[in-house]
Parts: sequence; C-alpha cells; structure tokens
Amino acid sequence: MVEHNAKSIEGKRTIAASASKSVKTTRYSLWNFWICATALKVLLFPGYYSTDFDVHRNWLAITNKLPMGKWYLEATSQWTLDYPPFFAYFEWFLSQFVPKAVAEDGCLDIVEVGNFGFPTIIFQRTTVILSEVVLYVALQVFINTSDISEKSANFVMASSIVLSPGLLIVDHIHFQYNGFLFGILISSIVAAKNRRYLLCATFFSVALCFKHIFLYLAPAYFVFLLRAYVLDFSSFKFKSYKDLISIVQWPNLFKLAAVVIGIFSVAFLPFISTWPQLLQRLFPFSRGLTHAYWAPNFWAVYSFADKVLTVLVLKLPYLRKILSIVLTSMPKTAADIRFEIDSNNSGTRGLVQDVFFVVLPQITPKLTFLLTLFYQILAVIPVLFDPSFKRFVGSLTLCGYLSFLFGWHVHEKAIMLVIIPFSFLVPFDRRLLTPFTLLASAGYVSLFPLLYESQDFLLKFLYTFIWCILYFYAMGQTSKVNRSGIRRVFFFDRLAICYYLLLVPMVLAVQSLDVLKHKYVALEKYEFLGLMIYSMYCSIGVLSSWIGLSWLYNFDEPMWN
Repeated sequence: MVEHNAKSIEGKRTIAASASKSVKTTRYSLWNFWICATALKVLLFPGYYSTDFDVHRNWLAITNKLPMGKWYLEATSQWTLDYPPFFAYFEWFLSQFVPKAVAEDGCLDIVEVGNFGFPTIIFQRTTVILSEVVLYVALQVFINTSDISEKSANFVMASSIVLSPGLLIVDHIHFQYNGFLFGILISSIVAAKNRRYLLCATFFSVALCFKHIFLYLAPAYFVFLLRAYVLDFSSFKFKSYKDLISIVQWPNLFKLAAVVIGIFSVAFLPFISTWPQLLQRLFPFSRGLTHAYWAPNFWAVYSFADKVLTVLVLKLPYLRKILSIVLTSMPKTAADIRFEIDSNNSGTRGLVQDVFFVVLPQITPKLTFLLTLFYQILAVIPVLFDPSFKRFVGSLTLCGYLSFLFGWHVHEKAIMLVIIPFSFLVPFDRRLLTPFTLLASAGYVSLFPLLYESQDFLLKFLYTFIWCILYFYAMGQTSKVNRSGIRRVFFFDRLAICYYLLLVPMVLAVQSLDVLKHKYVALEKYEFLGLMIYSMYCSIGVLSSWIGLSWLYNFDEPMWN
C-alpha cells in the first residue's frame, strides 16, 4: 500500500514537472501572425483608400521638397500638415526612400489634388506595413517579460491587437499609421509594467510628439510617474509642512524633467519661428463639435436628442411652450425653429463646421474641455494612492474613454485610443470582459462607415465578426477568475448579450438601406439615416461599457489590489 502511494505521488510529480516544462518551452511568438496578416494586407493593396491617402502623400511631398521652416506654412493643398514635428520627421524619412518610378508617378508633387497611380499606392501601403513592425516588437517584448502564469493570457491579448479589425480598417484600407504610433505608446505601457519609469516617460513623450491625440492620456501618465517614481511615502511622517519636501525624490524628478523637456525640445525647437501656425494646425477649434459622421459618443446622443426634440416641438405646441420656459435660448415659434434649421448646420448635412442645436443649449470647446478634465481627475485620483500597473492601465483606459466621449470634434477612429489600453486590462479579471466586449464590438462596428464601398462590406463584416467570436471566447478562457473562486456577474451581462444579438441585424439593415437608396430616389434624402443608426446604436455600447468599467474601477476595490 505504501509502495503504491509512493508510486502514485511520484507519478503526479512527474506529470506536474512535465506540464511545467511544457509551459516553459511553449513559444508565444507573434511572427506567424505578422506573416499571415501581411499577406492579407498585400492583397488589399488595390482596394479602396480614403482622402487620408492623399493627405500623407502630400506630407511626403512637403517634407521632401520644402525647407523645415515652411512645413507648417505650406497650404497649396487643403490637406495641410497638422501632426506634431516627429511625425513630420517621419514623413521626411520615408520620402528619402521614394523610388524614382514612384516620384515620377506624382508621389512627391506639391499640388492641390494629388495625381498618382499604382506605384505610389504600393509604396505608401508598404510603408504602413513595415512601420507596423514597431507594434509587433513592443507586444512581443510584453509577452516575453510576462510571468509564466500570465503568458497565455497576454499572448491572446497581444495577438488580438495585432489582428485588430480597427487597425486593418483604418490603416490598411482607409489609410493611416496607427499601428506604428500605437506601437510607441504600447512600448511606454510595457516599460511601466517592468518599472522602467524613465523609459516609460521617454516612449510616451516620443508618442506625444508623433500624434497629439495621446495628450488625452497625459493625466494618467503624469500622476503615475509622479507617484511611482518621484514621490516616496515609505518613511514619511508629517510633523510640519517642511516634511512635504522630504517625500520628493529630487534626483528622480530632475531626471524625469530632463527626459521630457529634452524630447520636446528636439521636436519643437526647430519650428520656433512658426509656433503660432504649428499650434493652430494641431488644435483646430474652428472645426465643429462633431465630425461629418457622428462618432459614437455622448455628443452623438446629445445631437440625436436635439433632432428628436426639434421634430416634437414642431408638432406639439404645448411642448414647445414648456421647453421655451426651461430653455430660454430656444426659438419661441415654429417659424423661428424652421428658420434656424434652414440657416444653420443642424448636424446632419455631413459638414464639419460648428453644429447648431435648435432646442438644446449650444456646446462650446471650453465646456467639452472642462467635462473631460473633471472626469479624468476622478480617474487618476486612485493612482495617487495605489500606483500599481493595474491601476495605471485602468486610469489610462478611462482617460481614453473620457476624451472620446466628451472631447471636441472627435473622430470615430479615436475609439482605438480606448480599445488598445483596455486590452491590457482584460487578462487581470474576467469581470472586465463584458465591458471590453461591449466596447470592442461597438467600437469596431462604428468604423464600418469609413468603408462605404459595397465591395468592402463582406470583408469588414466577416473579419470583424470572426475576430469577435475567436477573441471574446479566448479571452474568456484565459482571463483570471477573482480569488474567491466565485464568478461575480457584471451587472450588464444579460443586456450585453441582447446588444450583441441585435448588432448583426442592425449592420445588415443599414447595408440594405444603402443598397436600396441607389434604386429608389425617395430614399436619397435619408442618406444620413444609416450613419445616424450606426452612431446611435454604437453609442449605447460605448457608453454602457464606460459605465461598467467606471463602476468596477471605483467601487470594486479588491479587483485592483
């Protein structure tokens, strides 16, 4: 009996050792994903591209043909250079490798409207694929530096990003360089996880100097680096206000400041003579509150509410009287309302100038800034008390949410600023999966109108549908269950299932509407209806996801400890 038990114990040890060895020897490499994804992207070379393609072609021409001092002054084309200096340097760098045949094709011509052929398309699409290697390297480093117990979940998360439908739609069809830019941002997140705080600050500062939209994430970085690297409360005992000076690690503060100031100096000092024009290009507040297609955020819901109320007050005089008392700025008569609609941009004409609200109060850039700042302050306060990596990424995700939900002139493409940081949270706890799946499904579907060619429908629909099925299941299998062993159900779980089930028929219905409007003239006047449906339905998913994450972030303390 004793001998049998000894053999049994020895057998279990052998199995455990074999399993442990198997985990250690498993290769979590993104190399195969890069090969397969690149093959698909090359096949898409002849496909649709947006005006952003000519934007970047024009920037290649500007940085190649003009001296640096004129980069932010050139305005022959309406697609003026409006990214920070490091991206301008990046475009200049790419322009040095333009082959002669591509240059003769019109790639480097400074003209009002680009006139180019397939050689230019091949060159520019190739630069996107090659620059995206930065994203793969950053995520591979994240996987390699993870603990053995985390590698499987982190590998699923990393592969979900590199195969993201958002990056495929926006970068490799619509045309931008988000994979490269988010690769730099992810490098800063990886450095934060490994407690390489100066490296974290370096990568984030570089990312800011490449794309200023990352400025929305700056509060999370500022508080995290301040608390984790500069302030030391380990031996702090408050006796007088002078003791507050002792908590500052001054050498670390000076090193951090030197890194940030040094990077920004390299980026912006060469353009000191054109700073006013540069800043005006980076922050064009003359544009409207919403983009031509409403991004699925709070202002989309606000705009839709104004449209509904406008219709109601025209048909219901009593409601008009009540609202005119509550909202003093509202036109008093039906004739006044119709005049305001005809003489102003009511938000459904596909225009990007200031949107005029007929019933609800007008929104100013200052108000959007204050709303965003207020909620971001609430998101970063917990990091002051707990500067852990998990808290930092949670704060980072919420800062991205708030910029998207309440920012001024938000593009639908900015949803990637939320999805990518949120991806790093999902492996920590399975309760985060529902708000993430709501965000990812609504966010990726909200990008569909970017590809309005009918031949692109099956590609974007099937790719996104398959991605959601595979990765939502894989994340559910690899994310951690809370320590109590009891899976606490996120309070939107059941509603989220209903939301997913209705998402597919919504997309198919809008696509059918787009097909029918070419056959029936009567439907042409409802051209904005499909975009409005996309915007409103996806807004429900994004806002619900934000509410769910905010609840867990602020009220489920054990999750973050």
